[in-house]
Amino acid sequence: MLRKAHNCYGSVANSTLLRRGYASHPPKARLNIPTDYASTPLLHHSAKSSLANKELSNEARNGTTSRINLFQAVNAALAHALRSDQRVLLFGEDVAFGGVFRCSMNLATEFGDDRVFNTPLSEQGIVGFAAGAAMEGMRPVAEVQFADYVFPAFDQIVNEIAKCRYRAGHNADSMNCGGLVIRMPAGGVGHGGLYHTQSPESLFTHVPASNDPVIFLEPKILYRAAVEHVPAEPYILPLSTAEVLKEGKDVTIISYGTPLYACQSALAAAEKDFKCSVELIDLRTVYPWDRQTVMASVNKTGRCIVVHESMVNAGVGAEVAATVQEGCFLRLEAPVQRIGGWSTHAGLAYEKFNIPDVTRIYDAIRTSLEY
Repeated sequence: MLRKAHNCYGSVANSTLLRRGYASHPPKARLNIPTDYASTPLLHHSAKSSLANKELSNEARNGTTSRINLFQAVNAALAHALRSDQRVLLFGEDVAFGGVFRCSMNLATEFGDDRVFNTPLSEQGIVGFAAGAAMEGMRPVAEVQFADYVFPAFDQIVNEIAKCRYRAGHNADSMNCGGLVIRMPAGGVGHGGLYHTQSPESLFTHVPASNDPVIFLEPKILYRAAVEHVPAEPYILPLSTAEVLKEGKDVTIISYGTPLYACQSALAAAEKDFKCSVELIDLRTVYPWDRQTVMASVNKTGRCIVVHESMVNAGVGAEVAATVQEGCFLRLEAPVQRIGGWSTHAGLAYEKFNIPDVTRIYDAIRTSLEY
């Protein structure tokens, strides 16, 4: 298993013991092995599969697809927004150069430096400027280069942007930040250390929600991990609506972002070993979130596991677990389990110790079934 591989020692010719400081899996590992993105059922590997999505518009479903990866999909979405509305602005650190992950590549060339531009290295300044632009009727897309750096801007987001419409005392369009989107790459990559690994989404779920603003976290490890067929026509997916990725009848797993792939690998192994049927739900948005879909699933299966990369304490899983306990108590066959990052800072070495892996999720499925 991966966790054991992290701790193994090797003997060299002079009998000196060396600690392995890198992450790998042993040759006969069965669970914690790299994700095969070319075959995972979580991705659309054909145009037919992609266009069968019932959430797509008729135009998109009757169109074609492009085989692209995540950062290219983000780039295409940004380009569509800029083409569709002259009020859209895109800015952040190095954005005009394409961004550190290339998500804004070539957009400054196409749309000009008055709409796509670099900012100083000041997250508070970036978000504060975005707030002012939104209040003046623009539709800014502000990029925080890494989610770890959002904290200087936390006051602007929580005390200014989120409260803007409420503070105005009415719902008229004269004072609000309804057109604002804040993008930020988040999550671990295996070697990010303290300041390039964090997943701070739960901190924002304590803020009352309205139609503004939208915080969009992008799992940076997935930017180039895989390609899939994406509809060529523009389309919109509803916010606060979960997606049932796989139906099942014995256990419900709820997750979002990168851990979905570990969940898929774990449930595939568990279904084979335990002869069970596991339902997998992609939460997609964490606040507001789709309580109805989750509770309907748990009322059906009687078992619930919530998985997320961010720390388990006071995380998204705590809110989901509490809601499930309130709404599904008489149907539960086992306690709700939370699988999350450990409550510690991310170290540069052994980062994979810190986040959910296939083995932890597999063990949770077994525990739930045997309860």
